[in-house]
Amino acid sequence: MEHIALYRAWRPQSFQDMVGQQHIIQTLQNAIREQRTSHAYLFNGPRGTGKTSAAKILAKAVNCERGPAPEPCNECEACRRITTGAVMDVQEIDAASNRGVEEIRDLREKVKYAPTEVRQKVYIIDEVHMLTTEAFNALLKTLEEPPPHVMFILATTEPHRLPATIISRCQRFDFRRVSLEEQTARLTLICEQEGMEADQDALQYIARLSDGGMRDALSVLDQISSFTDGRVTYQQVMDMTGGIPSEQFAKLAASLLKGDVGHILQMIEGFMHEGKSADKCMENLLYYFRDLLMIKMVPDADKLTDRVLNPESFRDMAESFTKEQLFQMIDTLNRYQSEMKYAVQPQTLFEVALLKLCSIPAQGEASGQTSASVGTAATSQADSGEINRLKQQLVELEKKLDRALKSGLSGGEAAPSGPSRPATRAPVSRGNSPAKLPAQLDQYVARKGSPEFMEVSKKWSQILQRVKEEKVTVHAWFMDGEPVSVLEDNVLVAFKNNIHRETTEKQANREVIERVLSEQLGRSARLVTMMLKDWTGAMEGATEAPKEDFKLEPEHEDGGSGSKQPWIDEAIQLFGEDLVVIKE
Repeated sequence: MEHIALYRAWRPQSFQDMVGQQHIIQTLQNAIREQRTSHAYLFNGPRGTGKTSAAKILAKAVNCERGPAPEPCNECEACRRITTGAVMDVQEIDAASNRGVEEIRDLREKVKYAPTEVRQKVYIIDEVHMLTTEAFNALLKTLEEPPPHVMFILATTEPHRLPATIISRCQRFDFRRVSLEEQTARLTLICEQEGMEADQDALQYIARLSDGGMRDALSVLDQISSFTDGRVTYQQVMDMTGGIPSEQFAKLAASLLKGDVGHILQMIEGFMHEGKSADKCMENLLYYFRDLLMIKMVPDADKLTDRVLNPESFRDMAESFTKEQLFQMIDTLNRYQSEMKYAVQPQTLFEVALLKLCSIPAQGEASGQTSASVGTAATSQADSGEINRLKQQLVELEKKLDRALKSGLSGGEAAPSGPSRPATRAPVSRGNSPAKLPAQLDQYVARKGSPEFMEVSKKWSQILQRVKEEKVTVHAWFMDGEPVSVLEDNVLVAFKNNIHRETTEKQANREVIERVLSEQLGRSARLVTMMLKDWTGAMEGATEAPKEDFKLEPEHEDGGSGSKQPWIDEAIQLFGEDLVVIKE
């Protein structure tokens, strides 16, 4: 008999078979029971959480010959044929391979015709975020006002990529990740029905690997059941999936605490020989230290994580670290994990990251935060004295920089050697010369209404759109800014949030933006940034400058040939005698 994958054999066929989406099931069943179903639904959530299954169950429920009913009977001709995909009126469309406007136009023509086999036509569009902009536009009107016999169900893992006009026309349901307990219970039931024996801790680990996706958990269980001789054990799951037991991480953490570099490198080499990947080891180690921090800071923290099987062993290890150490370790691992995505030799980067962690306890001891087993008191005092000396030098350099900026000197005359923080005094920055710009701030204010600035303002929405097309992450940061002035080839953009500004200033992001600016403006353009509050202050300062009041002065004093009412003379002078009529 042909083997059917577990995730297919155990795909939910009714609402009661679904795992972990009770809030959605209850809403849909009430809508069917009260005959208040919508013409369009949007199901979004992580992969393997039941979006497409729920869509097919809903299609069966509204077309069941014994319904519409809150649960499909799965016995009538309509239910059985919808399950096998043999009903032409219930179509499941893969938007990833049918993403063009022609396919959507064809669909729009077909929805006009009444269903021939069941009560209601149902179109399930999976991965709908893959549709093109033109296809969304073609779908829009039909989605808003479809014929009464049509229902649309859109499914996606990335709802943020859908136009707001599409989302607003659908009832949106957010599918959540299935909890560890619910997944473990479902896996246990399946093992019993399939005649497999499995240890509870093995099923829990499979559930953790799936990251809340029931389909992924069933795929892993299916693979491991083929490897074993009828019994699934925790060690077999580890061997098959390349996982590392928490006991191994406990040994690694103990070596980090002692600074035993040799043992750490040996363990890493052992992981690699066992077929473990460096990026997966990094991820699991990051989770391990996160769990240590949770257990150290929060009572009963083992309930906040799905990875802690033995809270007591975690609690003992957590006592060996300070909170400051754990914070630094998590921060360090997170930075190296980001770099590992682009590393040619990930194992080397993993080794460097762990060697970096070995230095964290010694740094903690210098400030009296870790155990006395790392380093000596003399070294700690020397480190403390060096830090104090550097702090004093930094203060002196900042004072010199403040004086230079106040005097309006250029960057070449005022910039001190050594570390400095010009951003605290220089609100505008461009490239590597932030110290030159405060002296030009008045020029930027004066050029606020220049034709060049008006051109940038008119094209700003196009510029933002082109940046989004080039790199959507840069657009997410850059859209916080707004153009405020143009001076020569420099476009000054003011930001509300300093983090957005600093991220935009990074070299890679700046290159994208300046390339788009030059393309849209038809000339070379450079990005200059500052904080919006600083620009507002500069504008207010310019407004408060003393101005000469405009007054109408009589040309002749009393007794002269002029009028007693000087504004009459001024009006005649401005408009001419023919246009001025004097009324008493």
